[in-house]
Amino acid sequence: METAQFDVVVVGAGPTGLFLAAELALYGCSVLVVERQAQPDATIKAGSVGVLGAEALARRGLGPLLDAEEAKMAAGMAELAKSTGGVNPIGQGLKKIGGHFAGLFLIDQSRQREPERRFRAIQQLALERYLGEHAQSRGVTVWRETELVSFDATERAVEIELTSARGEQRVRAQYLVGCDGGRSRVRKLAGFDFPGTEPTMTGHQAIVTLDHPERLLPLGWRRTPHGMMAFGPVPGRIFMAQFDGPPPDRNAPVTREELEASLRHVSGADVRILEVRSATRFTDNARQAATYRLGRVLLAGDAAHVHSPFGGQGLNLGLMDACNLGWKLAATVHGTAPPGLLDTYTAERHPVAAAVLENTRAQLALMRPDFATTALRNVVTQLMGTDDGNRYFGELISGVRARYDLGHDDPLVGCTGKNYALAGGADAFALMAGGAALLVDGTGGAASALGAPYAPRVTTAPALDTCSYLLRPDACVAWTSADGSIDGLQSALERWFGAPQTRGAAA
Repeated sequence: METAQFDVVVVGAGPTGLFLAAELALYGCSVLVVERQAQPDATIKAGSVGVLGAEALARRGLGPLLDAEEAKMAAGMAELAKSTGGVNPIGQGLKKIGGHFAGLFLIDQSRQREPERRFRAIQQLALERYLGEHAQSRGVTVWRETELVSFDATERAVEIELTSARGEQRVRAQYLVGCDGGRSRVRKLAGFDFPGTEPTMTGHQAIVTLDHPERLLPLGWRRTPHGMMAFGPVPGRIFMAQFDGPPPDRNAPVTREELEASLRHVSGADVRILEVRSATRFTDNARQAATYRLGRVLLAGDAAHVHSPFGGQGLNLGLMDACNLGWKLAATVHGTAPPGLLDTYTAERHPVAAAVLENTRAQLALMRPDFATTALRNVVTQLMGTDDGNRYFGELISGVRARYDLGHDDPLVGCTGKNYALAGGADAFALMAGGAALLVDGTGGAASALGAPYAPRVTTAPALDTCSYLLRPDACVAWTSADGSIDGLQSALERWFGAPQTRGAAA
């Protein structure tokens, strides 16, 4: 049997796997994506991409697609409001909404420190379609209806056995990455520890046809004596959460009868489900891999961490895993990575996911239908009404203040940089589209002189003022200077890109 050769094999063609594959291909890696399903999963999932994930997509030229999908979603919201006689839940528009915490849609984007940095409304199925096209345009090979059977990871390579309608196949790769969801086969076969907390509740989300949708008004989220629910914001969407234990069988098909019983119980409305177009069941099971790397096997997305969907953070978390890992793994494959670069993936991303697991547990505690929770929820509501409180919860859900510990006192170092405006009308994201790091020079040329030997892995551009920044390929701020000094820049360049060289475009 002939053995196919790839630099990296990615298991799972969801958003995380496809985005990671595209990132690796951008840096010149040969990539195979293995997916057991014949087509993208049409089950209703996320309805938005968080701030940092949306910015990562924009850096790769996908911003216009986000604009188009967001316009479609806004139109759907308006249609639902008109058809039911309800009030449009988007109120003053998507640009003002900053997400929610525990179903409290009180985060006001206009009150945030950086109001231009906002989540983008897009259905996950549409995003998967775009990312599939994006990955294949980069030359990524995708084998659908193909399952991972086993693998043997040695010090030199990973030998992988697959099965499909074409029969047994063997693949050899330098690295294997599991992006295959919360029940990851890669994680289980590799032996990653996956500690966490057991589920305590049952949730449902579905797209349905109702006999009397107006009986579920008002549109939007609300807490009832029997749980939490949401109606809308797009036609047919319902969401219910009951806090009386996990489902008896997570793997059982979601039936119309199960959905209808939950909807009627939580809402208290006399409403019937006539048709189910898409449905899913979830819990608050929260687990995280102890490390994201065991030798030549790595994890990303839900394979590395699972949690309840409250706050809509899971998709964003997975995309940022891919964004962080892609350039580091590519540099390792090409032999251009400085020592220990790949180990920074776990060191940086693990604390971020751990914080998300914690805030989803906190949200669950604010949703339970009892008097003590009502009192706590009232206190949190008042806190969110203050400027500082609103910003705190906004930044918690968006992740814009998540900071990697790079050993610097500067509060900006370790944060994900925004789309900085540059001299001459340029912008940072456009210059980073090819995958290079960006050195924004406010020193009058001294910083550019240090960065020049790192081209094309590092692009330099003049700043609007005396503030300088070094943005890694994932837009993490690795160095700053506000006074024209270049102190620390050389060590930052060497830390992330090694010795000056020109092998491989931005690799």
